Amino acid sequence: MSLTITTVNVNGVRAAAGKGLLAWLETSAADIVCLQEVRATEKQFHAAIAPALDAGWHVTGSEASAKGRAGVAILSRTPADAVRVGFDVDEYVDSGRYIEADFGDVTVGSLYLPTGEAGTPKQDDKERFMKGFAAYLGERAADVIAAGRDMVVCGDWNIAHTERDIKNWKGNVKKSGFLPDERAWVDDLLATGQWLDVVRDLHGDVAGPYSWWSYRGKAFDTDAGWRIDYHLVTPALAERVVDARVERAATYAERWSDHAPVTVRFH
Repeated sequence: MSLTITTVNVNGVRAAAGKGLLAWLETSAADIVCLQEVRATEKQFHAAIAPALDAGWHVTGSEASAKGRAGVAILSRTPADAVRVGFDVDEYVDSGRYIEADFGDVTVGSLYLPTGEAGTPKQDDKERFMKGFAAYLGERAADVIAAGRDMVVCGDWNIAHTERDIKNWKGNVKKSGFLPDERAWVDDLLATGQWLDVVRDLHGDVAGPYSWWSYRGKAFDTDAGWRIDYHLVTPALAERVVDARVERAATYAERWSDHAPVTVRFH
């Protein structure tokens, strides 16, 4: 059965809904849409996307205990069979950074990994999250594969893995998001063979396709972006990939987030 999954950091769902998110949902071919950085209470979130819910979308989400921060959600054409919040580390259960849901024989996770800031407690927090999440991904993949199921964890990973994933890599080698330890962490995830970066695998050895551009300067106009929004997929599901694309806005004025939706289609 075909399945289309999109991930997008909405940079505040209430603002995004007013700038084009709802119109995009009306035309999207996605069966499932993973959202990050919702930054709203459940009530505010549902109010913001009310037209989409009226049109038949179902939603499950996890807001952050810190008001106006983080928040993840999964929109779907059909209700989820089961939903789980967090990933076995108590510190992050109510952080609004990870939620997963089962749809038939596929489990879909929506991730918002902390941004971090080199040399500060924010980076320490990011690294604690990464350590716990890597352990979870290893255990989760083993369980899913053993059960004959498939899984995709998509979202804003806040790490540009290689020089191909960031336009100005030379200017960012000491900044969070492109630090050697962060990049090695992604190396280690992929080296297990449990997870494949299907967008990179499909596009090959090319620059990008980028999915985030700073609102500062002319980053969007010059395509000085970062590829930090990934779909990591278990092997059997990776074999079903048909295509993957970044739904980059045609113009700066048509953007409704500083991220663009990244969509993968499976047969």
